[in-house]
Amino acid sequence: MKDNCMTEKNIEIYIQYLREQEKSAGTLEKYKRELHELLLFLSGKDINKEQLILWKGQLQKRYRPSGVNGRLVAANGFFSFFGRYDLRMKLLRIQKEIFAQEEKELTKAEYIRLVRTAEQKGNLRLSLVIQTICATGIRVSELQYITMESLKKGRAEVNCKGKRRVIFLPLDLQRKLKHYAREKGIAKGTLFCTRTGSPLNRCNIWADMKKLCEDARVNPQKVFPHNLRHLFARIFYSLEKDIAKLADLLGHSNIETTRIYIMESGREHQEKLERMRLVL
Repeated sequence: MKDNCMTEKNIEIYIQYLREQEKSAGTLEKYKRELHELLLFLSGKDINKEQLILWKGQLQKRYRPSGVNGRLVAANGFFSFFGRYDLRMKLLRIQKEIFAQEEKELTKAEYIRLVRTAEQKGNLRLSLVIQTICATGIRVSELQYITMESLKKGRAEVNCKGKRRVIFLPLDLQRKLKHYAREKGIAKGTLFCTRTGSPLNRCNIWADMKKLCEDARVNPQKVFPHNLRHLFARIFYSLEKDIAKLADLLGHSNIETTRIYIMESGREHQEKLERMRLVL
């Protein structure tokens, strides 16, 4: 019988390996969480392909195909690292979607209501975080690069996943952030921090955004930081129609990823068909 590689210690070893490969903090957090989910499922059981197929079946009942595949990728990478190729699982085949799910896409009007609601609740920091992400297309994990030094330059230099890119800050955003910094007595370093001085993370911002939903009259399913990047992408593309430039701005190495961000809804496609007036 082969050794049971699925242990707490081995998960830490694998996460350290990924850290040395310069994976992002978000990726490390995701893989660690998902591998611990698998460890919990396998608690007291022999680790074999039969058990893993059962786990895969449970995932399919709880998550969408993309969510299942994300967990399978994490598990397969772990098993490969420890030489247990016999435990690798096949990913689900997912049919490519050609239309965006309108009920999950944040609109500009809803975005404005979220910003205004945050201000009304006296949470200026959250209002500015939302505006910074949406006005620049920056990732939540990259907010740490919005510093006093970047405000003086009018742009932030982001180093993420081994790639460097420049994020330009709109003049109105610069003005608002400088005013916020003066009010908070921030003279240097990262602008958006917790009380302990650590940069805000995805969980902090996600939780605070969810608290706005009821008063802002926005479906909570639409409200999470990454959806602000999607809104930035759709508005930018509607003005420029340059997907290659948009991919560079978002930090995408694959334009196919960018296509997902700007996918139109079925309603928009229907409206275009009607405007074509090809039925006589």
